[in-house]
Amino acid sequence: MKTVRDNITILLLGTAILMLGQGLLVTLLPVRGDIEGFSTTWIGGMGGAYYAGFAIGCLIGPRLISKVGHIRVFAGFAALTAAATLVYQLIPAPMAWVATRGITGICFAILFMAIESWLNEQSTNETRGKILSLYIIITNVVTMGGQLMLNLADPASSTLFIICAMLICLSLVPISLSKVSEPTAPPTARLDVRELLKLSPVGFVGCLVFGVVDGSFWSLGPVFAQERGFSIAGITFFMSAFMLGGTLLQWPIGWISDKIDRRIMIAGCCFGTIGTGLALAFLQDHTGTTPFLIACLHGGFMFPLYGLILAHVNDFTPHEKLVETSGGLLLVYGIGAAMGPFFVAPLMENGEAGYLFLIMAVLFAGLAVFVLFRILARPITDDLDRGSFVPLTKSSQAIYELETDDEETAGLSL
Repeated sequence: MKTVRDNITILLLGTAILMLGQGLLVTLLPVRGDIEGFSTTWIGGMGGAYYAGFAIGCLIGPRLISKVGHIRVFAGFAALTAAATLVYQLIPAPMAWVATRGITGICFAILFMAIESWLNEQSTNETRGKILSLYIIITNVVTMGGQLMLNLADPASSTLFIICAMLICLSLVPISLSKVSEPTAPPTARLDVRELLKLSPVGFVGCLVFGVVDGSFWSLGPVFAQERGFSIAGITFFMSAFMLGGTLLQWPIGWISDKIDRRIMIAGCCFGTIGTGLALAFLQDHTGTTPFLIACLHGGFMFPLYGLILAHVNDFTPHEKLVETSGGLLLVYGIGAAMGPFFVAPLMENGEAGYLFLIMAVLFAGLAVFVLFRILARPITDDLDRGSFVPLTKSSQAIYELETDDEETAGLSL
C-alpha cells in the first residue's frame, strides 16, 4: 500500500510541475504576442493550432505509447515541449509560433495520456474516485499558480520562457526516476459522428459549442484583458478568477445535476454565462473588484459545462462504451476548440476586444435554446439508470478510464 501511495504521489508531483509550466505558458504567449506586435488573428491562430495538435495527439498517442512505453514517451515529449518553449523566444515570428504551438498541442495530449493511464494503473476501485478528484484539484490549483507566475518577470524578456522550459524539464525528474511499473496502453480515441449524434444530440452539439468557446477563451482571454487596459498583474488575476470560480462551483452544480434532468443545469449554466459574458463584453472600467467578481462567476457557470455534458451523455451510454464515447466527445471538443480562435480572433481586431465574450454569449444562447428544445423532445424517464457527476479536465481519453472503471463497484458514471 505504501508503495502504491508513493507512486501516486510521484505521478501527481510530476503532473503539478508540468501544469505549472503549462499554466504560465498559456497566459504568457498571448501577452508576449501582443508585445511583439502580432495581430489578434495570429494570436488566435496559435490557440487554434494548439487544439488541432491536441486532437492529433489524442489519435496517435496510444500507438506511440504501446510501442515505446510510458516513461520513454513522457521523457521524449517533455523534452520536445521544453525545446519548443524556447523557440518562441528564439524566433519571434507569427508563423513560427503557430507551428510551434501545434507541436506543443500534440506533446501535451500525449503527456497527459501517459500520466493519466499511469494513475489509472495505480488505482483501485476503492481509491479511483479520490485520486481523480485530487488530480483535478491539483491541475486547477497549479494552473492558476502558473498564470500568476507571469508576475515574476517582464513578459518582454526571455526569463519567463526559460522558467516554462525549466518547469517542463523538471517534471521529468520524479517521473523518470520513479519505480512506477509500466501500465497498459491507453485507449485509442475514435470519432463516430453518426453514432454520437444518435446517442445524444445535446452531447455532440454541446461539446462542439463548448470547444469553440473554451478554445477562444484560453487563446484570447489575455488579449481581451490587455486591450481593456489591465496591468500584467491584473491579467493574471483576471484569468485566475475564471479558474477559481470554475473550481468552486463545479461540485455544487454537479450535485444539483444528479437530482434533476442534467439538461436543465446545462441550460441554466448557459444562461448564467450569457449574463456574465455580456457584462464583461461591455465592461469599460477595469478598476476595482467588479471585473474579477464577474470573471469568477462566469468561470463558475462555464467550466462545469463540460462535465455536465459528459455526465448527461453517459447516462445513456452502456458501460462498455463509456471510454469510447467520452474519447469521441473529446475529439469533438478538440475540433471546436481548434476552430474557435480562428473564427473569433479577426472580430477582435482594431480594439474590438469585447467581441470575445459577445460571441461566447451568442453561442451559449444558441446552445441553451437547443437544449431546451431537446428537453421537450426527449423527456427524461424515471427509470433511467443515472450516474453521478464528476468534474473533469479536457486532457486525454485516458482520464475517462480513471472514472469509468469505478462504476463496476460504485455505480458511478461520468
